[in-house]
Amino acid sequence: MINTLLICGGGSSEHDVSLRTADFIERHLLNADEIELLRVEMDSSGQLRDRVGRVHELGQDRQLRCGAESWPVHYVVPAIHGYPGETGDLQSMLELYRIPYYGCGPEASKICFNKVTTKLWLSALGIDNTPYQFLCRNDAEEITKATMALQQWGAVFIKASNQGSSVGCYKVTAAEQLQPALDEAFALSPYVLVEKCLSVRELEVAAYPYDGELIITPPGEVCAPADTFYNYEEKYAEGSRAVTHVEAQGLSEAQLNWIHEAAKRAFVGLQLKDLSRIDFFLTDNGDIYLNEVNTFPGMTTISMFPKMMENAGHEFGRYLTGLIRAAV
Repeated sequence: MINTLLICGGGSSEHDVSLRTADFIERHLLNADEIELLRVEMDSSGQLRDRVGRVHELGQDRQLRCGAESWPVHYVVPAIHGYPGETGDLQSMLELYRIPYYGCGPEASKICFNKVTTKLWLSALGIDNTPYQFLCRNDAEEITKATMALQQWGAVFIKASNQGSSVGCYKVTAAEQLQPALDEAFALSPYVLVEKCLSVRELEVAAYPYDGELIITPPGEVCAPADTFYNYEEKYAEGSRAVTHVEAQGLSEAQLNWIHEAAKRAFVGLQLKDLSRIDFFLTDNGDIYLNEVNTFPGMTTISMFPKMMENAGHEFGRYLTGLIRAAV
C-alpha cells in the first residue's frame, strides 16, 4: 500500500477553500487501489489534526506520529491554497524530508505566488503580460506612482503581491478610492502591484501531465457579473454569480495557438510540475496577455481546473493515482 497523507487547511484566508479542494481530492482517492489515505487539517500554528481532533506530527524520518502510534508516509498531497502550500514553504519541508508530493516544487511555487516575480519571469520568457507599476512602500513617493498610473490608465487594479490570485485585489476607478485600496493591499503584503484595468475576456487553461504527455486544455472562459470582477467571492462562493464556460467560443485559430504555446512555454520555463491553471486576458482589440499562473488551483464544485480536465476526456482519479504510483 502507498500511504498518502492529504494535508489541507493551512490557517490562511483561503483555509476554507482548501478544505473543499481536499474534499474533491479525497473523493477521488478513497477507493483507489493500493492507496491508503489519511487526511489531516493544518491550523494557523502549523499543527496537524485528524477528523477527531488528535494532533499528528510529521517527522524527518517520514513517520507521522500521534502519541505512541506512527504511520510511514510515502506521498503527500498538500491541498493548501495560500500560505504555506502555494508559497513553497511546505514543499521545501517535504523536499528536506525526501517525501514525494503532488504539485509544483518550492521555487516554482514561490515565483508564481508572488505577482511581481511572476511578471518578471513571464517577461524573461517572452510572454506578454498586463502593464503594471510595482510599489514597495506605502509612502508619498510610491503613492505618486500609483496616482500617475490611475491618471494614465483611467482605472487600475491594486493587488497585494504575496496573496492568492483573488485575495487582496481591489478595483480603483477614482482618486479617492486609491489610498484605502493601497492601505488594504499593503496590510496583506509588503509589495503591491498597480495594474492597468482592461476590458477583457477572462480565459483559463488547465496544464498537467497525463500518460507522459503535457496536456494544455482548450481555454475555458469566466464571465463575471457586470458590476464586479472575478474576485475571491465570485471565484469560490457557492452563491457566485460568475458564469463559466468549460470551452470558450469564438476564438480564432491564431488566438488558440498563441494561448497554447504561451501556456506550454510558461509550464516548461517555470519548471512547473503535476498541475497548474494558467489565466489569460483577451482584450477588446485582440491583444492577449498571460495574467497569472496558479500552481495549486481550486478544486471546488465550481472550479475550472477539474472541469477543463474532464472536458479534455481525462479522469482526475486516474490522473492523480498515476502520479502517486510513478513518484513512489
